[in-house]
Amino acid sequence: MLRTAVLLCGDRDQAEDLLQSTYASVFARWRLVSRAENPVAYARTMMTRLYLAERRRKRVVELPITVDAPGRGEGSDLRLSLLQALDSLAPQDRAVVVLRYWEDLSVTQTAAQLGLSESACRTRSSRALARLRALYPTLADTED
Repeated sequence: MLRTAVLLCGDRDQAEDLLQSTYASVFARWRLVSRAENPVAYARTMMTRLYLAERRRKRVVELPITVDAPGRGEGSDLRLSLLQALDSLAPQDRAVVVLRYWEDLSVTQTAAQLGLSESACRTRSSRALARLRALYPTLADTED
């Protein structure tokens, strides 16, 4: 859940705050969550909706102080490029990409979690990937 939150938010501190808010909401609605067919999916849906609601709010954005951490691995450049690429997407598009390709959810599951139609989910996914490929061609060439 933390990894998904980091990909959604683009910042670990914000992701931890989002995850904490999600767990608080899950705890407050535990009777509903415990009766759900898949409680993890229910919690992930709550987290995604909290993220999108937070992005819709009009408020001053806090900028974290960045500190260069020595000794990052070889994949750090790719990771930074990926986070930067995700940050260039609109919040709804970013949520679709993260749920579809990081969480490996189907179009139906992603659409249900975001409250979209399946065709809207496919369209957003396609357009977001096209935008990522256009803005960051180096990500498309990387094979792992």
